Amino acid sequence: MKKRELLSLFLFIMISITGLSQSSFNQNTMKWTRDWTNFEPNNTNYPDYDEQLPNIIDKDTYLRSDIVYLMSGDIYVTNNATLIIQEGTLIKADTEKSTNLIVTKGAKLIADGSKASPIVFTSNKLSNSRKSGDWGGITIIGSGKANTVEGEGIIKGNFNPLYTIFGGNTPEEETTILRYVRIEYAGKSTNGLSLYALGNKSVVENIMVSYSADDSFEWHGGNSISKNLISYKSNDDDYDFTQGYRGELINILAIKHPYITSNNGSYAIEVDGYNKSLGFENSKILSSIDITGATLISLVDENNYSHTRAAISINNLGELYLNDSNISGFSDVVKLDKTFSTLRMIETAFKLDNSFFNIHKNGVITQNNIEDDLFNLLKYNRFTKTFLQPEEIFSNPLDRANPDFTLKNSLNNYMVVQ
Repeated sequence: MKKRELLSLFLFIMISITGLSQSSFNQNTMKWTRDWTNFEPNNTNYPDYDEQLPNIIDKDTYLRSDIVYLMSGDIYVTNNATLIIQEGTLIKADTEKSTNLIVTKGAKLIADGSKASPIVFTSNKLSNSRKSGDWGGITIIGSGKANTVEGEGIIKGNFNPLYTIFGGNTPEEETTILRYVRIEYAGKSTNGLSLYALGNKSVVENIMVSYSADDSFEWHGGNSISKNLISYKSNDDDYDFTQGYRGELINILAIKHPYITSNNGSYAIEVDGYNKSLGFENSKILSSIDITGATLISLVDENNYSHTRAAISINNLGELYLNDSNISGFSDVVKLDKTFSTLRMIETAFKLDNSFFNIHKNGVITQNNIEDDLFNLLKYNRFTKTFLQPEEIFSNPLDRANPDFTLKNSLNNYMVVQ
């Protein structure tokens, strides 16, 4: 991406001229997480529901905040209808059935909450009995670009085939508006929030996915900008990108627990350039993501840090650029699969700028016998000389109700990769 190349060149010149000063490095703070999040959703007493939503919403519908709604079974928004949800609305999901909200191609979800009154989707179970995978999740299907052989695809999950096609030729579509939304205890056979081929006029901001049994966020194709996203203790990946997603994320937080993972292992970020089982249409529009302000955390200590893996996994020629980011508690920064056969390919696939990492292994893992110094991929970033515990690095990382992952000390206290 042009943005990557220009910023990398700029940072190199500035470091060469001015040296490494405190102001040269990221000042990533977590103020954006305040006042709308909930890091203890199992302790929250939600009221019982008042009304049950129909399983087919085929006309424009407005949900009010003075009514608590129940989703029971799969709910489809169809027929180009718009589902509007007022700020402060609570929607509960039946855990006895396969319950999902599917916004089909051409329809729209406008869930426009506020900092003071976020919209909440959660399990219908009582407090202290909710668990990951109590219900399915939210799937939004767009008509934007998807790098599949036919330019379209079928969403994951056992859904009505009438409503499962995604992708098209409308890259500027406003597929959805999501602001200040919390999604809790989802991930049963799908992800917390699945975004398929969103148009670039879509809005996805201030979203928190907690305790998903699958991925918290997953993008399939599309070209959009998202910001202020939180993934909290998911079983699988926190942020997953595939099928030619080409977009930008600003301010994301992933908090992983060392003993919560999927059978195949999980990553804070996983990038697939294309879906290996489906192939792709155009090798020039594989998944490529720019992220500014990522905080990727595994809450490990001296007793369990050996269970961790890399923070990031890049596969099938995907590309990822991270800037102004903090990575802590993982074995390595990034792992790249066997499709990256040369150092040049790896250097194109992954760039880390103006960032900090605290890991306990070598930093970069590849599946090919590349003998070059891979640690050079992490040049001009700060790192800890020895592996440190989260409370040694961050302001208040173990507070259950209001964790704070702002760096405690100036980055000048740490080593620099030269």
